[in-house]
Amino acid sequence: MSAASTHGHAPAVSKIDVPPFSGGGKWLGLGGGVGLVLLILTAVGIATDPQVGYFSYLTAFTYWCGISIAAVMVLMVFHATHARWMTVIRRPIEAMALSTPLFLLLFIPVIIGMKYTHVWVDPPASLGKETLKLIAGKAAYLNVKGFVVRGFLYLLLTTFLGQRLFGWSLRQDKGGDPIRLLQSQRNLSAGGLPFISLAITFAAFDWLMSLNPTWFSTIFGVYYFGGSFVSALSLLAIGTAAGRKSGMFGGLMSDEHTHNIGKLMLAFVCFWTYIAFSQLLLIWIAGLPEETPFYISRFSAGWAPLGIVLIFGNFFVPFGALLSRSLKRDPKKLSIVAVWILLIHWVDVYWLVMPSLNPGGFSFHWTDATAFFGVGLVSVAFTIWRLRGKLPVPVKDPYLATSIGYHRYHQP
Repeated sequence: MSAASTHGHAPAVSKIDVPPFSGGGKWLGLGGGVGLVLLILTAVGIATDPQVGYFSYLTAFTYWCGISIAAVMVLMVFHATHARWMTVIRRPIEAMALSTPLFLLLFIPVIIGMKYTHVWVDPPASLGKETLKLIAGKAAYLNVKGFVVRGFLYLLLTTFLGQRLFGWSLRQDKGGDPIRLLQSQRNLSAGGLPFISLAITFAAFDWLMSLNPTWFSTIFGVYYFGGSFVSALSLLAIGTAAGRKSGMFGGLMSDEHTHNIGKLMLAFVCFWTYIAFSQLLLIWIAGLPEETPFYISRFSAGWAPLGIVLIFGNFFVPFGALLSRSLKRDPKKLSIVAVWILLIHWVDVYWLVMPSLNPGGFSFHWTDATAFFGVGLVSVAFTIWRLRGKLPVPVKDPYLATSIGYHRYHQP
């Protein structure tokens, strides 16, 4: 394999023979089947208790959809920054972004259940005249038509970007001009990042923040992005660890690549915590009556224990673990931390959503589990189906050899 030129010329294209991906049969068949059964059970729960069921589904949808959008952003960030080290793991990242079209379909139950989850759709008189007046003042933005149109626009934009980048990547595999196609991916990523950033920000406003229509925070969208982004990196860590064992996706990785993923996870754990603390600090210091109720309800006796779990689980546990260099270089240990981050992110989304349903305190319902695992398993199965028959690495990318031989610390 030829290394990249260091004199400004186009690097030679690597020649690596790998078979197309044909694995994941259990996840595709069993996982997809179980996921569909769980979604059907969730539908039964919705029929039995619509409000509880739709809140459970909204939690699951915003959790998994946020990770899917963030996966596209991870891919775009790598392209926009011309990162070469990630070429060998680019296909797993592209794979994670392949689930975005599915959420166009999964968004429909969110629309159907709006009247049960988002109080501004049909505000009851019990809210009081002042609250009703505030909601009416936001009607130009908070209306059903706008919610639906914007939601599909967010998902269509994300789908277009992810599919376009993946399509160009596959064309490289099939013999297209590798330099031109790589540059196209970089150009689209650099130009598209501001738009997908706005999409995930306003999706957070629409889907989550508007559950409390009189509350607002300009930093809330960044908070949702931060949690989703570090969760996407965590899912990447788990997927590539499994790929290294099977020799497929991530099979050409080294400990240096795993180390880089771990460092990014550490960075965004800190970022996520910084945004969460900044939001809380600014709102608490200002003490405005239209802002503080969001935290007052979540710091009440019923929700306080979950809040304490989040304080330690979001930052102290993963931060302390990810400080270890040896852990970040061990795929198995890094995967354990990644599973923890994914779990605590679900707790975080649950904490954002469920106090609107049960302001008095935490109350777990069985549809919370069926919706979470149902949406998750169907998403994984859909992704594997899209990957079947595709090469596990971009074999004709001009920087694949550079990525395979990547070393963070060069030895003399």
